[in-house]
Amino acid sequence: MWVRQHVRQAAALLGFGLVDQTKLVTAASELARNTLVHGGGGQMNASQVSAGFGGGLRLTFTDSGPGIPDLDRALSDGYTSGDGLGMGLGGARRLVHEFEVESTVGSGTTVRVTSWVNRPPRAREEI
Repeated sequence: MWVRQHVRQAAALLGFGLVDQTKLVTAASELARNTLVHGGGGQMNASQVSAGFGGGLRLTFTDSGPGIPDLDRALSDGYTSGDGLGMGLGGARRLVHEFEVESTVGSGTTVRVTSWVNRPPRAREEI
């Protein structure tokens, strides 16, 4: 699948280590599959992003499919609307640093994920 190759190459050029490349490629592969199988096809956009702590890669998957009627359920492990294992969206979410989904029934879905070369700093806990 060209998405895997494209994402791996972009992540390597940005300085991602092998483990983080593999996580991002795995998430991208699952999201691309969802876009194709459940969304009837669509597109992926990859862009370099930066923040005060370093650079990263943002992937946006967009389709004009049926949308996701119950997003909370779709993000839960074990839920599937097809014949998969039900690890797709939830699994992809665990593999990246930032994960956003926008979906409208009848209009389609956009999933945006971002991974950082250097992990973003964690918010400090209040004492």
